[in-house]
Amino acid sequence: METIEERSAGMEKVSKLINDIRIGMLTTQDENGKLVSRPMAVMQVDENGDLWFLTKEHSPKTDQIDQNYQVNVAFANVSDASYVSVSGTAQELQDRAKIEDLWSPMAKPWFPEGKDDPSLSILKVHTETAEYWDSSSSRMVRLFEMARAALTGDTYQEGENKLVENR
Repeated sequence: METIEERSAGMEKVSKLINDIRIGMLTTQDENGKLVSRPMAVMQVDENGDLWFLTKEHSPKTDQIDQNYQVNVAFANVSDASYVSVSGTAQELQDRAKIEDLWSPMAKPWFPEGKDDPSLSILKVHTETAEYWDSSSSRMVRLFEMARAALTGDTYQEGENKLVENR
């Protein structure tokens, strides 16, 4: 019982950080085994911790996912010192009702034909693990603590870091 509650709290924290950041770098593997990353806007983080994106059908990223469904999505908010790395599996879905649910006017610049574009599809990333680093201090406090650690030889350890397993 305690593990489930802790996982839920951890995934809740991950979801909040991702929703605050919104843009992540989705990393896939190309046909030569090289890692390829591109920015993607998260449209939804669901109650299971899964990430939902809108994409174009038969794009290089979806072709790469067809070959190797293991992906990573990294999020960074440098000014707040908040970072999240999600590892999981991705799949492309054709679900018009879910596209309708995910659609936002903010998606229009990437999909000018709108939510009825026949080439519009969904990319779902099932979160297997997520690691986050989050500072609760202001930038000035972080800078002061870094300077103090440098001057005293102490290790700088500020904020929260946790690996969350999503089962």
